[in-house]
Amino acid sequence: MTEPTTLRLSKRMSELGLCSRREADEWIARGWVRVDGVVVSELGSKVAPHQTVTVERQAKAEQAKRVTILINKPVGYVSGQAEDGYQPAVVLVNAASRWSEDRSVQDFHGSQLRSLVPAGRLDIDSVGLLVLTQDGRIAKQLIGEDTSIEKEYLVRVRYTKPGKLPDSDLRRLNFGLSLDGKPLKRAIVKWQNDDQLSFILREGKKRQIRRMCDAVGLEVTGLKRVRIGQVKLGDLPTGQWRYLNIDEQF
Repeated sequence: MTEPTTLRLSKRMSELGLCSRREADEWIARGWVRVDGVVVSELGSKVAPHQTVTVERQAKAEQAKRVTILINKPVGYVSGQAEDGYQPAVVLVNAASRWSEDRSVQDFHGSQLRSLVPAGRLDIDSVGLLVLTQDGRIAKQLIGEDTSIEKEYLVRVRYTKPGKLPDSDLRRLNFGLSLDGKPLKRAIVKWQNDDQLSFILREGKKRQIRRMCDAVGLEVTGLKRVRIGQVKLGDLPTGQWRYLNIDEQF
């Protein structure tokens, strides 16, 4: 009889959507995880898919305190760690720069900056919606390997060749281009006006839109992310932030 396949408990917890793998390891070490009703506190423990995994109320309470913040990132800030003298976008998160129309009842305090990491990239020359989160579930949802969350951008462009962009190249922007030797997933790319395209992507390779445009002779002169999944940038002012509300989902 074939033995059932087992996998690390932390990975299984992530698959079940309970938390991120890092959070899982923390909870296991604290004795906050049960498998078939029995506390498991040894890191690296394995489980079978049919076993029931539950977490203690302390874990749920800690997770409920974790925040997700939406920033309208300006030009000149990097998404993650400081680099080449440029500051990370997280420095914009303080009491003074919170949007006055944020409808969340959450109070801001400094502990919310701990482990607040970007869930996705927005390069230094781009602006718009950037997500910072303490919640590993949201990070996985937005940037995990299997994510299918749409991201929408408004992109100002200039055609670098005589005439205008051929329809055949617009079709290539939608489907048919490759980056780094791998074909890109199907996108939705449409003209909004004479010098602006909208892009809807389901993946996020480094500088993907700029490289896609370059492949068909378009120079990007401005790039703004306006939506991630069901969450829109809306009227959030540049350089300000708000909380993701409990009734919002990506």
